[in-house]
Amino acid sequence: MNNHKCHFIICLFVLFLLSGCAALVVGGAAVGAGAGTYFYTNGELKTDYAAAFDKVWNACEKTVAEMNGTDVQPVKEIAQGKITTVINGEKVQIEIAYRTKNQTSVAVRVGLLGNKLSSQRLHDKIADHLAKI
Repeated sequence: MNNHKCHFIICLFVLFLLSGCAALVVGGAAVGAGAGTYFYTNGELKTDYAAAFDKVWNACEKTVAEMNGTDVQPVKEIAQGKITTVINGEKVQIEIAYRTKNQTSVAVRVGLLGNKLSSQRLHDKIADHLAKI
């Protein structure tokens, strides 16, 4: 009976290890493919877009304008930028960062602690504007 328990525990351990590796491989492939894989950490929803920095910046500005953002404070530098605004009474921060020639990272935080659903909505609008460019 002990032999069966030992085999069972080893099989579970191997299954656990393999499932973790598969998730990493799938996640890594999805991140390389562009937008579609989102990471929600510390109140920020992040993703990479398969577009140049300037195109993503313009899409973010159009999104803020479309959502009637007030108190808009854009700060654009060479390889990064940040747009701070108020939309529907909540503070919104959009951080845009150059990764490669045709890949740009965007992190969105809505509110003080973050709101995943609202951040996702903003990302959807950004993606829509990128599709039109």
